[in-house]
Amino acid sequence: MAKIIVEVCQNHNGDKNILRDLIHSAKDNGADIIKGQIIFSDDVTHRERFDEGEDEHNGVKKTMKRPYDAEVTRLKGLDLKDEDYNFFVDEVKKAGAVPMLTVFSRVRIPLAASLPYGGEKLVKVASYDCASHQLVKELSDNFDKLIISTGATFDEEIEKTAQILKEKNKPFAFLHCVTSYPNTLAMANLSRMEWLRNFTNEVGWSDHTLVARDGIKAAKAAIMLGADYIERHFTILAADKTKDGPISVTPELLKELSDFRNLSKGEQKEIVEKEIPDWRIMLGHSQRDMTHTEMLNRDYYRGRFASLVNNEWVHNWEERQL
Repeated sequence: MAKIIVEVCQNHNGDKNILRDLIHSAKDNGADIIKGQIIFSDDVTHRERFDEGEDEHNGVKKTMKRPYDAEVTRLKGLDLKDEDYNFFVDEVKKAGAVPMLTVFSRVRIPLAASLPYGGEKLVKVASYDCASHQLVKELSDNFDKLIISTGATFDEEIEKTAQILKEKNKPFAFLHCVTSYPNTLAMANLSRMEWLRNFTNEVGWSDHTLVARDGIKAAKAAIMLGADYIERHFTILAADKTKDGPISVTPELLKELSDFRNLSKGEQKEIVEKEIPDWRIMLGHSQRDMTHTEMLNRDYYRGRFASLVNNEWVHNWEERQL
């Protein structure tokens, strides 16, 4: 039976009361693992080429525009304190779910590893760090199991990550992910989960489809196809109240998804065939080239966060001691 990972991300808007309510609503509606993000605005790097962006002569975008000052200002309003992550882990355990966090910069690994998990220590690796092999190594030294999204990552980079973790005898799962926000059903390429099974027995789908348009169709199809994990952003606020709101499921949709994963494979297939008659458009290809949008996102988000050490930025992939 698929496990459901609920990503609360920054849908708490920096408010611990909203965070608490998110956690308990997620558990009440079927979440097995509740995930947060260890994000600090102080870890955002300034790369000048993104302040204005750049287009090719034919008008095709070469570099996305994400001004540094605006991004830092936005994130500062969402920052949690170190002790708030203790609160997060404690509250998830109180709710009866398994806590997990994504670590976005190596300098925050000690904080993440020190939290009172009380059981198996899980950690999430974001798509843009699947190929940050130094970060992956350090996380594997501090956690019991890694769950790794593989979007915006080249095949050879995924293979290298799997090799590193196998050599360290560290359990891990790979989640297929399309790093367009949102992505369409036709972009899902759910067949890629089977390619990921070449490297690990546990695979899944991290779903960023547009809720208002596609609901939980892709997640249902992925479960029917044998996903071991489904990850979805989750909100209790209106979709327009947070940056990730449009790709975040509601409590009602989370409950529907949880009920669906409890059905037999035959029942799941019957529902999918009835509700999504063209569901096969989601199969796509097990190996594929990244889209232009994914490459733009990779360019920006890979290196967006780093560790400031002695006034010098150290990126997650650099083989340098902190």
